Amino acid sequence: MNSNATAILLSVSLAVAAYAAPPEGGSLQPGTLPHTWLSGGPNCVTVPDWQVNEYNENFYILRESGCTNYEKPFLYLIFGNEKALLEDTGAGPVQTAPFVMSLLEKWAKKNNHAPVKLVVIHSHGHGDHIAGDKQFQALPNVEFIAAEPAALQKAAGISNWPEGQGSIDLGGRIIDVLPIPGHNNASIALYDRATGNLLTGDSLYPGRLYVSTTEVPVFAQSARRLAAFVETHRVSHVLGTHIEQTSTPYVDYPTGTVYQPAEHSLELTRAHVLELNRAFEQMKEPATVALPDFTISVRAPRPPR
Repeated sequence: MNSNATAILLSVSLAVAAYAAPPEGGSLQPGTLPHTWLSGGPNCVTVPDWQVNEYNENFYILRESGCTNYEKPFLYLIFGNEKALLEDTGAGPVQTAPFVMSLLEKWAKKNNHAPVKLVVIHSHGHGDHIAGDKQFQALPNVEFIAAEPAALQKAAGISNWPEGQGSIDLGGRIIDVLPIPGHNNASIALYDRATGNLLTGDSLYPGRLYVSTTEVPVFAQSARRLAAFVETHRVSHVLGTHIEQTSTPYVDYPTGTVYQPAEHSLELTRAHVLELNRAFEQMKEPATVALPDFTISVRAPRPPR
């Protein structure tokens, strides 16, 4: 936890009866998540640039090594019958495009399927999630969606930003696109109807959820809309783009940590979405709020560069 920030410790139970039970619905495609992830080390010579978890045969989770960039973000690759969707392009000087395109080739060969078009989208527009953009922009058969509200609206058919919702059809697989600005003006959540996985970017993950004092009301409204969404949709896992939290409640790794041998699991639950919303509802004025599995880290706006 940031010792320079004023922390308000909220005891918000994840087992509140009104929040506990997910909505009813049809069956979802199951998948598996690893018990532990590679972060970066202790010996970087032995750590590959990318770790890949095949959640199931059409949903991949990629993690960039902390030895490449200490942010070690998670990327998501989802396959439909006609298109594949990649969320984010990595951090630092990593070769994301060659690696992702090799995964597309392997998927097509494994499934005896024609090559599919790649759609590149972003959880938001910060540098540790867009570093590989130019690599993909130079490739054929790639639809590149910039991390900008206007581009997202057009690509996903969102008529009203940020109150509206849109979707992207991958061919027999719909990905819902939900604007959730606050952390960044182009922050979105993606909901995969096939698996029930909700991708929340830097807006919710086990770690520090940064928001400037001026954007707290915007983030709070996004948290409210996200909570309303999970109350009416089945959610298997809530998957963000970083792990900064340790396995000990309320304790995180310092910024810049490469090797995280006792880190929190990647996956959160729909209860955490509701907990995030409740924390903003109870916030009387902009202030850092520490919770067992994540921290809303409120800080002064950064000066323009």
